[in-house]
Order: sequence, then C-alpha cells, then structure tokens
Amino acid sequence: MPEQLAAEQKAEVKPEQQKMLLFGKWDLSEVKVEDQGLAEYIGLKPVMVPRSSGRFGRSFITKKRVNIVERFITKLMVPGHRGKKHRMTSGRCTGNTATIYLAVERAFDIISERAKQNPVQVLVKAIENAATLEEIASYRLGGMVARRAVVTSPQRRLDITLKGLSQGIYASTFGRKKGLEEAIASELLAAYGNDKASHAIQERQRLEREAEGAR
Repeated sequence: MPEQLAAEQKAEVKPEQQKMLLFGKWDLSEVKVEDQGLAEYIGLKPVMVPRSSGRFGRSFITKKRVNIVERFITKLMVPGHRGKKHRMTSGRCTGNTATIYLAVERAFDIISERAKQNPVQVLVKAIENAATLEEIASYRLGGMVARRAVVTSPQRRLDITLKGLSQGIYASTFGRKKGLEEAIASELLAAYGNDKASHAIQERQRLEREAEGAR
C-alpha cells in the first residue's frame, strides 16, 4: 500500500512542477548563450532563488559558478564609480536585500510581458550585445603615458558589462520618480535591442572607439 500511494503521488506531479524554475516562473534550461567566449562564464545552473550567500566568493575564479541573475542582482547593490577619478559614485546602496530581489522579479515580469520571451534570455542577450571586445591599457613609456588597444578577457567582458548595466539603471533612477523595476526592464530591453538608449551599449561603443584610435 505505501508503494502504491507513492506511485500515485508521483504520477500526479505535473512535468512543469518537476523543473526548478527561477522565482518559480522561468526555466533556465531553455536559455541559450550565442557568444561562445562568454558561454563558460555565464552561469545558468537551475535555481529557484538566485542567492548563494557567498558560497563562491572566496576566489574570483569561482565567479563563473554563480548564477548570472544572482551576479546581476549583486552588482545592482553596488554599481560602483564612473571614471578613474571617481567623479560619480554610488558608494554602497544600503538597503534590504529582499528589496532588490523583488524589484528584479517584477522587472522580469515586465520584460516577459513586453518582449514575450524568457526574461533570463533577454538578460543574456543584453549582456552579449553590451560586452566589449577591446579596451585601452595605459603604461608608462619613458616620461610619458602611452595607451594601446588590448583584447578583453571573457571574464572581464562580463564584469564590465554588468557594471555598465547597473550604472545605467542607477543613473536613470537617481533623483527621479522612476521605479527600480521599470528602470531595470528599460535598460535590459534597450541593451537586448542593441539600442543606443542603453548606457551599457554606449559604454561598449565608447571603449571600442578609444581602442580603435589607439591601434
């Protein structure tokens, strides 16, 4: 009898209930990464709640094991400074962690409604579009500072892109009535469409122009 009851309960479970869905809504197994340089570093391991509580934070090498949505959320908490002279900085955006998580979940709902796609796929495509291939490296040559174009490593491409996305979101909400979830959705959709309205796309174009001029 116990075996029969267990078999009946297992049969009643629907296929979608057997999958681990992000926020209980979106399937990460259907998300595809087209940029093969970033494929290894964009973590898409199925999770329900994208929060590892610093389990992979001991070494920068293990960052690729962190789910990409969690890395995006973590970067939203500390967007960082803009420019080498720190002329514009967010410091630490103190607040409840759950607030950021709820804002991202609501933003994903907005993206799903507008784009009619898996919002994680939109996030991944936005990262691919905004990821720079080259940047500038400065070095001292005698008594002057010279600059040259260098190829950006895949992990740094991802780090710079997440920073650009988070700074664009932060700048669009600072001192304005625009809600955080709306700002997140707008920035990701703009980057997804390779639109110049996206701060991350503008930053990629700026870096590549500077690299082209330093060749």
